[in-house]
Amino acid sequence: MSDPAEIIADAIVWDQLFPTTEACGDVSDHKATLDRMQAEGFTAVSLSMAYDPDDAATAIDRISRWRRVIDARPDTVFMRTGADVRRAKASGALAVGFHFQGSTPFERDIGLVRVFHDLGVRQAVLAYNIRNHVGDGCIESRDAGLSDFGRLLVAEMHRVGVFVDGSHSSARTVLDAIDVGTGPVICSHANAAMVHDHPRNITDDLAKAVASSGGIVGVNGVSVFLGNKGDLHDLLFAHVDHWVQLLGAERVGLGLDVVSDIAKSMKAIAQFPDQWPEDYISTSGGMTCCGPDCISPLVERMLASGYSADDCRAVLGGNWLRLAEQLWSGIGEDA
Repeated sequence: MSDPAEIIADAIVWDQLFPTTEACGDVSDHKATLDRMQAEGFTAVSLSMAYDPDDAATAIDRISRWRRVIDARPDTVFMRTGADVRRAKASGALAVGFHFQGSTPFERDIGLVRVFHDLGVRQAVLAYNIRNHVGDGCIESRDAGLSDFGRLLVAEMHRVGVFVDGSHSSARTVLDAIDVGTGPVICSHANAAMVHDHPRNITDDLAKAVASSGGIVGVNGVSVFLGNKGDLHDLLFAHVDHWVQLLGAERVGLGLDVVSDIAKSMKAIAQFPDQWPEDYISTSGGMTCCGPDCISPLVERMLASGYSADDCRAVLGGNWLRLAEQLWSGIGEDA
């Protein structure tokens, strides 16, 4: 099978990072993006329910509102297990799940991990750019790694069945999570520093540590992290290819970070210079991102570079499905 359309039709296409808080667009904007994803052949997508410094109440409010959206949306499956994704694929539906971009919604209560797991949260970033009570973010000049509470949190996330996500976090924080965890650590949307040197992108050594834990590195489609110069489809493939050559096709996925309303996102970023410093994300050249229509051009480039159909299917989403079936079973919905 060498036709991109046939590969996409056959594959599980899974985007593990879709930012859907108010800073990235209105609910109507995000619903339109979900429609585009489904039209392009996506099978599963994970939505951001909170960022640092959101608290538990804020996260619960968003989860409540988005559950109503998902329940009312035709051809949609609420995603809590790998079986939900397989069911969505078989019926032509879109599986939609939840994650946090940061750990502040857990506050200082380990019990909230299970509470949010029961509400459908299956992934949480440890620290979003700057230091929180769990660990250091990627722009902290002093990298102290995980806090004592952060170590407890990682252990509980693995016990319950929630992806521990090192995206946006500092290298020491991610390495500490790998060291103290009992399961895989992922970086859901982290590009290669060797391809484009940026504080949000990660080194080869850190990516190899993530892969060695059994985790996956997802490629981000935002221009600032891709390189911001040249064709976005070429840049996206360059990061995918770098990770595949380094880690193997079985350790690479997609966390595209598709922003529904770029202008609104840039305005929100400008309001928080402590979390998004000027040298982190310059607005001088604007910001764009690969949209849901990036999948076909990505597969075309992979095939042209000698990738097999199996490699393409693994990167498109087969790897996320494998990890979900391994870890999301956790302690079970009814335990």
